[in-house]
Amino acid sequence: MNFESVVANVPDYKAFLTVDEMDDSCRKLANEFPDIVSVFEAGKSRKGHSILCMKIGNGLKNALCFACPHPNEPIGAMTLEYFSRALAENDDLREELGFTWYMIKCIDPDGVRLNENWFNGPFNVYTYTRNYYRPIGYEQVEWTFPIDYKELHFHNPLPETQALMTLIKEIRPEFMYSLHNAGFGGAYWYLTHDLPELYEGLRDSAIKQGIPLNLGEPEEPFITKFSSAIFKNMTIAEAYDFIEKFSGNKPNIKNGTSSSDYASGVTDCVTLLTELPYFFDPRIEDLSEGEITRKDAILQNVKQSQAHFDLLDQILAEVRPYISDENPFVKLVEEVIQYVKEGSEAKIKWADSNPEFEKMASRAEIFDNLQVAKFYNGLYLGLTVRTCEYEIERLKREKNSDQIALGPFMETCKKGKQLLKGYCGNLESELDYLAIPIQKLVRIQLESGLIVANYIRKNR
Repeated sequence: MNFESVVANVPDYKAFLTVDEMDDSCRKLANEFPDIVSVFEAGKSRKGHSILCMKIGNGLKNALCFACPHPNEPIGAMTLEYFSRALAENDDLREELGFTWYMIKCIDPDGVRLNENWFNGPFNVYTYTRNYYRPIGYEQVEWTFPIDYKELHFHNPLPETQALMTLIKEIRPEFMYSLHNAGFGGAYWYLTHDLPELYEGLRDSAIKQGIPLNLGEPEEPFITKFSSAIFKNMTIAEAYDFIEKFSGNKPNIKNGTSSSDYASGVTDCVTLLTELPYFFDPRIEDLSEGEITRKDAILQNVKQSQAHFDLLDQILAEVRPYISDENPFVKLVEEVIQYVKEGSEAKIKWADSNPEFEKMASRAEIFDNLQVAKFYNGLYLGLTVRTCEYEIERLKREKNSDQIALGPFMETCKKGKQLLKGYCGNLESELDYLAIPIQKLVRIQLESGLIVANYIRKNR
C-alpha cells in the first residue's frame, strides 16, 4: 500500500485545536458523512465533559486510537483530525486498511483545557514552560489502569480511564495507537511487540521530514531497547522491579499501569506510541564520542536534578501550608520532588552497577542527560508558578478565604516568575533548537500508524 499521497496531504496547521474545536470537528465530520462516520459518548470526564468517540468504517479488524493521553500532548489530536477526514473521504484507503476505526481526539478534556494557552504559540521554550500542565501519576489517564503486582494494588481508574477500559473490552482491538508526544529531543517509538521488519520504515518516517532520531538515553533506565530509537512499551511492573532492586525498598508507587499493559491482558493487541518533540536540537542524534563517560553524565544528571528540585522544595515551603487541596498544579511537582529525593540513590547505584557505563558517552547521551533534562526540569518550575497563581485567584475570588495567605503567595509567585524567565533565558542560550511545524509532526505520527496498521492487516 502506498501511503505517500495520504501523508503528503497533511495541511500546514498553525495551531493546536482546543477541546471545543475538537468536539465541533468530530460532530461536523459525522454530519458530512453519516453513512461512514458516527459519534458516540464513550464516557464523561471528572468534570462532566463528554468524551466523544468517532466510529469510522466497517472493516473486519478493530483499531482504537486516542489522543491527549497526557493533556500537554496535543499532536495526536491533530493527527486524528486529519486522518479521520482522510478515512471518511477516501473509500479506497478505508477499504485497503480493512479496519473499523474508533478514534478519541481528546481523552482528557479537563487537563487539556489547562494547556490551551500555549496552543496558538509562539512556539518557544518559555511559552510552553509558562503554560504547561500535566497531572500527578494517579490522575493521568494513561497510568491509571488496574494492576496487581507484588505489593502494588491499584483499582481506582479515572472515569476517563474507565471509558477506555470499556472500549477495549467491547471492541478487543487488534491495533491500538496511544498518541503521545515528548517535548524536546528527537523522534522515538514504543511497541508492545518486537517487529524488526517495521523499524527502518518507522525511523524513515521522521528522517523524511528532517526530524532527528532521539539517540540519547531512554526515558527510564529499565526500558528494553528493540533497536535504535525504538523501545518496548514500559509497564509499571518494570518500574517497580527497578526501584526495588536498586533502592532495596518497597516502591512507593501510587498509580496504576498503562493502557498498552491493560490491553495486552484483554486481547492480542499491538500497541504503538510515536513520541515526537515540539522542539529539537541536532545534538540529540550526535553519536560521536564525548569528553566524559556515560556514568559521569548520569551522575551529573542526578546532581543537577537534585539541586533543581531542592530549590523548588524551598520555594514551596513558603506557601505549602496555604495550598488548597483542589489546586491541580502542585501535585505533580510534589510527587517529583519526592521521587528525586527517594530515587536518586537508585539511579546512582544503577549507573555504578553497569561496566558499560565506564565507556565514553556519545554527545547525544551527554546532551540528553544535561541539556534535555534541564528542559524537562524547568517544566516543574512553570507548574510551581501556576500553583501560586491559582491560589492568588482563589483567594481574591473567595470572600471568606484566609487573606493572610495572599501576601506569601504574591511574593513567591513574583520570585518564581523571575526565576522562570531567567531559567528559560539560560536554556535559550544553551540550546540550538527549532520548533517543529505541526504538519511535520502529524506526518510522522500518521505514517508510523499506517505502517503498523498495514503490518497487522497482512500478518495478524
